[in-house]
Amino acid sequence: MNAGGARREVWQRNLAALWFAQFTAIFGFSFAFPFLPVYLHSLGVTQQGALAFWTGVAGGASGLALAVMSPIWGVLADRYGRKSMLIRAMLGGGITVGLMGFARGPIDLVVLRFLQGATTGTIAAATALVATGTPRQRVGWALGVLSSAVAVGSAVGPLIGGVAASVLGVRAIFWAGGALLAIASLPVIVVVRETPRAMDSAHGRSGLQIVRAAAPGTIGAIAVLVICQALLQTSYVGFQPLAVLRLLERLSSSTTFVTGLAFGISGLATALAAITYASLARRFGYRRVAAAAAVGMALAELLGGFGPGVVAIVAAVGVAGVFYGAIGPALSAMIGLEAPPQVQARVFGVSSSATAIGFGLGPLGGGLLASQVGPSNAIAACAAVALALAAVLTLKAREPRR
Repeated sequence: MNAGGARREVWQRNLAALWFAQFTAIFGFSFAFPFLPVYLHSLGVTQQGALAFWTGVAGGASGLALAVMSPIWGVLADRYGRKSMLIRAMLGGGITVGLMGFARGPIDLVVLRFLQGATTGTIAAATALVATGTPRQRVGWALGVLSSAVAVGSAVGPLIGGVAASVLGVRAIFWAGGALLAIASLPVIVVVRETPRAMDSAHGRSGLQIVRAAAPGTIGAIAVLVICQALLQTSYVGFQPLAVLRLLERLSSSTTFVTGLAFGISGLATALAAITYASLARRFGYRRVAAAAAVGMALAELLGGFGPGVVAIVAAVGVAGVFYGAIGPALSAMIGLEAPPQVQARVFGVSSSATAIGFGLGPLGGGLLASQVGPSNAIAACAAVALALAAVLTLKAREPRR
């Protein structure tokens, strides 16, 4: 086999293994995250204002810790390899998620969520591996495929987790989720190989110097996309637990099942969008597709905040997942196409930090706001952030060279 054929085989094999690993990891994570309000309720936090407050704090703790650690993990990934960082993230997540099943109260859960954020970051590590090892013309497609693993895992996890929680109790889904995260490291250890391109050295230059030496305007373009990722997560991840709070207001039983169903539908919708968005991006451009999807996500969130009943809330969660599934991989592809290969892990580390800030601020801000003005008005604030995302993409972002 010639060298070109060998390189093709490596990146395709890596993508297949990373898809399975990401699916298993996110399957494990999504066993737990959608059920945080239900778990807190089972731990004795029953008053609506207190439940909204602790849901926000527990939801935000992981993201804020990840925001601090992601750039550090990114630098270490560029220096020592992206594969080792991915294995570390999966094992760290497995231990912390499993320990959550032993939480005695909301403070235990918040501390463990913080430790989870500090030790994980599987999506950023896997994204850097794919982006640096995939031929440039296939980066957008490959990242869409990888995003579909996240979406499918996010769909199947809540569906099965909801059934498991109904039968075995909420604690059991944390134990199972931790085990799945540990198992997810196996295909990475056995199959994934870093390509020579992914291991290129920076030849003594700092990451900022390398980015500055790239095409004109690269630093500004990446900065805008990093801000967009923070806005995306703030809106979408802030909306999710608030939708669960609205379901808790309207359901006296079957809460875990309906929550799992809603997030399962959302995950499947996200997976389909992540796989199919690339054809729209090729025709209309990444920037236009992402901006239009951000407007659609805002409208879906408003339906979830002010829809008349359970069916409307479930439908809104699903439709929001469709648009989120287009925006996420589009932003990742734009960053991958803008960033120089030698420092892509560092760039994705900064990107992951911005994503984590949104992942932290969304639930925290949404929970605190909901404790004061109610879930519906807090969801309206999440929709406003989605509209701000559309504005930034339209007015400030640029279409990357493909």
